[in-house]
Amino acid sequence: MLPAVPEDLAQRLLAASELHGDFVLSSGRRSSVYFDKFRFLTDPALLRDLATAVADLIPGGITHLAAPEGAATLLVAAVALEVSLPIAVVRKEPKAYGTRSQVEGHAPAGAEVALIEDVSTTGRQVLRAARALEAQGCRVGIILLAIDRGGGAAVREAGYRVRSVVEVTRPATSP
Repeated sequence: MLPAVPEDLAQRLLAASELHGDFVLSSGRRSSVYFDKFRFLTDPALLRDLATAVADLIPGGITHLAAPEGAATLLVAAVALEVSLPIAVVRKEPKAYGTRSQVEGHAPAGAEVALIEDVSTTGRQVLRAARALEAQGCRVGIILLAIDRGGGAAVREAGYRVRSVVEVTRPATSP
């Protein structure tokens, strides 16, 4: 059984990042609540504690870490320092120059990957990254979310194992 996340860490993450107002999310939905991931990903103490909590959620057998391009790369790098596993960054699209790769870094065919995301509302971005890893021959063993504000359900429905540090259950979005 995987360990529980310390309650004080969940409270600290939410206190640091939860904003109230009128926001448009990356999905296009409007929300009265926004979780500013940069407020915890750029705070050394919070990032360190979050990386430790995420590392504790990684099951045995994982050989590599990955994250969708963007802010989650800060978190995956911190987790990699905790667990000494190589990382990959999954671009939204293959780049048009150089290697022309969608997956950069270390994700060889046959790798057992823990895919790490910062905040997930719809699951769309992390699912896109999971599928790109699989197209490269990797197996996504688990998807780890720092804050799950609903995206974890869609990821589970797609057949992936999901764990989160914080699960936000109150509704805050509209179409």
